[in-house]
Amino acid sequence: MYTANAEGQRKPVTIASLVEMKQRGQKISCLTVYDYSFTVALDQAGVDVMLVGDSLGMVMQGRETTLPVTMEEIIYHCRCVASARPAGLLMADMPFMSHGTVADALHNAGRLMKEGGARIVKLEGTGEQAEVVTQLAGAGIPVCAHLGLRPQAVHKVGGYRVQGRDESSARAMVEDARVLEHAGADMLLLECVPVALAAEIARGTQLPVIGIGAGPDCDGQILVLQDMLGLTPGKIPRFAKNFMPEGGSIHGALQAYVKAVADGTFPASEHCF
Repeated sequence: MYTANAEGQRKPVTIASLVEMKQRGQKISCLTVYDYSFTVALDQAGVDVMLVGDSLGMVMQGRETTLPVTMEEIIYHCRCVASARPAGLLMADMPFMSHGTVADALHNAGRLMKEGGARIVKLEGTGEQAEVVTQLAGAGIPVCAHLGLRPQAVHKVGGYRVQGRDESSARAMVEDARVLEHAGADMLLLECVPVALAAEIARGTQLPVIGIGAGPDCDGQILVLQDMLGLTPGKIPRFAKNFMPEGGSIHGALQAYVKAVADGTFPASEHCF
């Protein structure tokens, strides 16, 4: 549940308030969003974090992967979302090859914040991204580090597969989380990670840990908006749930999602690995 000020307006969600939510054991609700109208609806439902994700390449543009998405496209959609002035924390993806060097990362993350209105950027990577994270943090740019299944590396890992199933890769992910926290990351996002491993990472860090296909022990959950509204053509991913049947409307579905995350009924066992 979100908090309101004396005038009944929703208080802005910040990195600090997300940390406080983790400390209180209060679950964090997150969704992707790409435009003004849906942003207003998400904010009215009390969504804590709104991600302008490179998933827009697939759900908005019909691409096969997220790789073709450009900085200009992320900035455009981020600006559309920011125009709603949401109380929810606005996070923007750094698209493929936008943070390969420290110089590129600083330039592009700066654009996302200055031109797009983002309040935090998300980048995919392992512990090898530690120097990039350190430099971004030093420049005053909040960072969410994305571990586990990394869609931008889909051709490297051979498809959209659960990560961290074997002991070696699980230990490597735990170490990556530790290194990235030490480097200055403000949040972690775990995608398609076994429940036990995600729980270990969430317990072992002071950072808020958001999961997608990473089980109920993460500090929060995120889904692609089109998946949770039942708009995705074909079969939705195992970790997703269509909330439209119980919500009865878009606004009802958004409220049902926020409630299910808050009370821990989502994700259920059938959404986990």
